[in-house]
Amino acid sequence: MGRLVTLFGGGGFLGRYVAQELLKAGARVRIAERDPSDAWFLKPLGGLGQTQFVAADVTKPASVARAVHGSDSVVNLVGILKGDFDRIHHVGAANVAKAAKAAGSTTFVQVSAIGADAESGSAYGRSKAAGEAAVKSAFPAATIVRPSVIFGQEDGFINRFAKMQMMPFVPVLRGNAKLQPVWASDVAKAIAAAALEPDLYARNTFELGGPEVVTMQGLNEWIAKATGRKPNFVPVPDAVGAIIAAIGSFVPGAPITGDQWQMLLTDNVVAPGAAGLEAFGIAPTPMEAVAPAWLVQYRLHGRFTVNTKSAVQ
Repeated sequence: MGRLVTLFGGGGFLGRYVAQELLKAGARVRIAERDPSDAWFLKPLGGLGQTQFVAADVTKPASVARAVHGSDSVVNLVGILKGDFDRIHHVGAANVAKAAKAAGSTTFVQVSAIGADAESGSAYGRSKAAGEAAVKSAFPAATIVRPSVIFGQEDGFINRFAKMQMMPFVPVLRGNAKLQPVWASDVAKAIAAAALEPDLYARNTFELGGPEVVTMQGLNEWIAKATGRKPNFVPVPDAVGAIIAAIGSFVPGAPITGDQWQMLLTDNVVAPGAAGLEAFGIAPTPMEAVAPAWLVQYRLHGRFTVNTKSAVQ
């Protein structure tokens, strides 16, 4: 039988990609979620008995200990964009790493983020850094994976901007901010490799980014082109953006919070010299190669959009 890998957050956006890669490699995969039924859609991806589901909450050590029992490898994918960051990214990560060590697991992979920095102006960034430190302390051989912004068919990133571009006017915050979007499948392959081949990747930190560094303005323009939309982009001055973000911290459903604004003040790109996807033998996939396949749903007439140039010819 293959290695038993427990995925905390395996039913989430990135988790489903990681689970798929592990199952293809022949691993047994245990999905740990607060509500296991949220991840039952993964059952058809594996063979009979290849997937397991267990209830666990990273903030509750006893449930974490039960989830990791007998695991060869443990991967912590749990993360939030709003809420009590320290409770989830720091304390939660520490709980998982400590339990994995106590259970005798030989491999631990902590999924962090580019921007993890103890001196970050963002609580999100500081909590990610604290989580990394706690994991290394509890499980010294851990592998740390820091992706840039992750895109994929089910993401809340490119899809969100694509929906906005269905409006006649699209506000653009921090238009000059740089990011390096990375495809979820590429990130998943790296995480799976780290979980299954500890001798190659243990005790290292990897920063994962795609082949393109784009600005927020450039990203919006690319999405408009991919969806055939022609919205009027309205650059929002930083002074106004900061006010919107401050208000957004207290208004449910707001486009941005104060902490997310702080994150935008720092470019989200791979640091010079950092080990990345190439260390796993993965050639990063450009957005152009995969995103149009699902962005078609945002075109004016979806898949039935007529290419007028071709029609005339």
